[in-house]
Amino acid sequence: MCGRNSLFIDQPDLEARFDAEVVTDGGYTPRYNIAPGEDLYIITNEASDEIDAYHWGLIPFWADEPEEGIINARSETADEKRVFERAWESRPCLVLSSGFYEWKSPNGGSKQPYRIYREDDPAFAMAGLWDVWEGDDETISCVTILTTEPNDLMNSIHDRMPVVLPQDAESDWLAADPDTRKELCQPYPKDDLDAYEISTRVNNPGNDDPQVIEPLDHEQSGLGEFSS
Repeated sequence: MCGRNSLFIDQPDLEARFDAEVVTDGGYTPRYNIAPGEDLYIITNEASDEIDAYHWGLIPFWADEPEEGIINARSETADEKRVFERAWESRPCLVLSSGFYEWKSPNGGSKQPYRIYREDDPAFAMAGLWDVWEGDDETISCVTILTTEPNDLMNSIHDRMPVVLPQDAESDWLAADPDTRKELCQPYPKDDLDAYEISTRVNNPGNDDPQVIEPLDHEQSGLGEFSS
């Protein structure tokens, strides 16, 4: 599961990191709390030198009216689902992130949000699929984030995680054939992901400011300390 994202690196650094130029209408705005139904910044296989903004939620091509869409797709079965068929075959993308959020319910209690980020990289890429929904009067470019089994870090927080791509696999994800891309849909293999507790301010999408990523006063510093 990946139900909330962020991207707040400065635009020049973002463009340098991905060797791509922001082309989205309205320009780039740093975001600390991106919710489903809002726009994600992505790089598609058809324009690997451009950073654009697509609706978060892949809308089934057969839908009569626009809807929120499917925000996550299981990488293990996406190639078997009719709704993802053409996107899986030929429309991979990079979903850009400064960190995503996940919630844990310790001992069945209130859900505690965590921020998950890469220690050595202010922006990284998650594997996604894009598509274009076409209605009578409008078209909507949309995207879903692929998920996989959790790695050791995420296992103590949630039973799924987004497919976080190592930097050296980003271009492969965009250029490879479907079978090769499926092989890339693995739990993040490196140990540079980290996580810490944040406040429940992130629960409200209207809270979109640096305070969202501030650690709680009782921040847990290691995986072993907050695992169940």
